[in-house]
Amino acid sequence: MLLDYVRNVLYTSYERLLTNEVLEKPLPGHIAIIMDGNRRYAEKIGEKTLTGHSLGVDTLEKALDWGKELGIVQLTAYAFSTENFSRNEEEREYLLNMMKKKFEQICSDKRVHKNKVRVRLVGDLGLLSPELLNAVRQAEKSTEDYNEYFLNVAIAYGGRQEIVDTTISIAEKVKKGELKSEDITPDTISDHLYAGSEPIQTDVDLIIRTGGETRTSNFLPWQASGNECAAYFCAPYWPEFRKIDFLRAIRTYQTREVEKQRSIVVRAISLLRECERVEFEEIISLSKKVLRITREEIITIIDDLPYIKFEKQKG
Repeated sequence: MLLDYVRNVLYTSYERLLTNEVLEKPLPGHIAIIMDGNRRYAEKIGEKTLTGHSLGVDTLEKALDWGKELGIVQLTAYAFSTENFSRNEEEREYLLNMMKKKFEQICSDKRVHKNKVRVRLVGDLGLLSPELLNAVRQAEKSTEDYNEYFLNVAIAYGGRQEIVDTTISIAEKVKKGELKSEDITPDTISDHLYAGSEPIQTDVDLIIRTGGETRTSNFLPWQASGNECAAYFCAPYWPEFRKIDFLRAIRTYQTREVEKQRSIVVRAISLLRECERVEFEEIISLSKKVLRITREEIITIIDDLPYIKFEKQKG
């Protein structure tokens, strides 16, 4: 009993410490989660596979609360891939029916409407049953005017197939004369993905995978890999994923952002050196154009470079 009390105190203290740390730095705008390990967790605790999936839904709801507490604007959850259709009938039907019920509940969920969460499905709608598709449409309709937070649920989703379907959609517009091939840009691709790009941020800043695997499993290749997002792989199965794991993932993103910022500042210095023009204010100006970073943070990076010394101007 005493040991449990001490553990709870230590956990709470560490959680508070991590929360304060991540709130001191820029947060990711869009987090994508591969919720892996439901079946293995059920086996670990001696329960049926379906119990693992039910507990996984509970963890997703907690993750949504954690994200909202921190101010994470958008979350995308990998709920059911195209490969999952090959699972046994009982498990497949249980999962899809559970998702249908959850989408139906969204329409009357007070938390969703209080927090103005816009819910959208990301996936191949043609693979869904009419009942599930109807529940999805109702949930999307009931939240379509919200723009505070965004929850994207990936069902019947495959990343490569999304790019194929996007390509077909664009090609059809070119064929009809609605779009010129020379006008196709990366933004055009983003606009034609399953979820589109408005009014949400398409690019993923951080991808999280639980369950010990270190791969992204064909999840959001355009949005995540194309953006060179940060990735956090952790051992806990999804039902045992905790808030401190969520916070550690965000800290990984922030550490990577600091490294990226340092790299850009160093490249700015190198560029100006090639031009024989290493002016302190010029470095500040170039760096601020491409970074969400303050003047003070840029100065700190420069101070850490052993081979560069400037007479810094105040301002």
